[in-house]
Amino acid sequence: MDRTIYQVSEFTREARDLLETHFGTVWLTGEISNLATPASGHIYFSLKDESAQIRCAMFRSRRSLYRSKLENGTEVLLSGTVSIYEARGDFQLIVDYLEPAGEGELRRRFELLKKQLQAEGLFDPNKRRPLPDLPARVAVITSSGGAALQDILATLERRFPLTDVLLFPVTVQGDRAAPQIVHALQTVSKKQCDVVILARGGGSLEDLWAFNEESIVRAIRDCKVPVVTGVGHETDFTLADFAADFRCATPTAAAETVSPDANALLRIIDRCAERLDTTLDYRLQASAQRLDGTVARLRHPSERVSYQFENLERLVERLRLGWRFRYQKQTGQTARYAQQLQLTSPRVRLHNFAIRIETCRTLLAERLKRRLTQRVQELTGLESQLKALSPLATLGRGFAIVQLEEEGTIVRSASTLAPGDSIVTRFARGRAHAKVKTVEPTED
Repeated sequence: MDRTIYQVSEFTREARDLLETHFGTVWLTGEISNLATPASGHIYFSLKDESAQIRCAMFRSRRSLYRSKLENGTEVLLSGTVSIYEARGDFQLIVDYLEPAGEGELRRRFELLKKQLQAEGLFDPNKRRPLPDLPARVAVITSSGGAALQDILATLERRFPLTDVLLFPVTVQGDRAAPQIVHALQTVSKKQCDVVILARGGGSLEDLWAFNEESIVRAIRDCKVPVVTGVGHETDFTLADFAADFRCATPTAAAETVSPDANALLRIIDRCAERLDTTLDYRLQASAQRLDGTVARLRHPSERVSYQFENLERLVERLRLGWRFRYQKQTGQTARYAQQLQLTSPRVRLHNFAIRIETCRTLLAERLKRRLTQRVQELTGLESQLKALSPLATLGRGFAIVQLEEEGTIVRSASTLAPGDSIVTRFARGRAHAKVKTVEPTED
């Protein structure tokens, strides 16, 4: 039977890769125990329920996302990556996100509903409708007693006071909120509004939960006019935001988005008025000049007849000259065409090609001869340089190379030798073996 034998490190590494590939990111809920918070800033604990537990590690970079105090016995919801700590072979979870269990259940419901509605295409950005440039009537769906309404009204009044605001007061928190908001969205479609603002102030995930109801998401997509949301603060996201045609961070930002800037529009109108005045002045001046020219051109009928007769005579003369010029032009063109036809004869072209080929052959022979002569000269010079730089040439001038017999290294200074060392002296022809009797180094 074939047996696969692993090293411990190989087995734990493959087991880790298998777990990470198979599970990816997982969500777990349970109770914290064996909490450890070393000076490194990392958090180590066990997540347990009635019958099992798993080791968890939350590194310092992710700990900053959880602002509440962690204690043993705390019920939490967390997400992370399943892995194995190879050094000890411990099965563990690397935590990326952690929150109290109460909010965790709402978060779990939020994510499940988000995936469902997204799969139905209710959050498709291609289905979002453009906002009107100059809305005549804006519908506002929010609480009548909240600060969000006052912020919206103040912003619309400041930016574009001509906008007609239609208020739909609703409850924005609790069990009655979702049905009221759905009814308001359905009513808006019948009131000939240009755009809808759906807004409320900030709060916890539980406070904003009405805007995560499926009925509101579907009502937003079924609404006949574009919907702009301004729910909570900048960090708050609801399912209504994903379904809306445009999401804003705050109610004030929603009002600024749907309303044009009146001051900017006035500046545009002023520029258009100036351009209109300039254009009218130019048109009036041009019309006056044309009128003056028309008056100046008015003549007596007899003068007009005389002028027309003279013009007719000029035209006849121009026609006569034109025909003469055209005849001369045609004659010249015919002569040029005949000359070009003779030049383009195949016999003439073949003769010219033969001359060019012979010329190229002569030039090629001359260039090859010059190139060969140049290369012979270059090789002769390189041969001279090689002979001059060769160590054999140096030896031939009476010099010798001294080497240690055992090591074969070249002796460059007498100070490196000692009496009794065996040396080899190489000459231009032959070698000599000797032993050092004395050493007399020279002073530097």
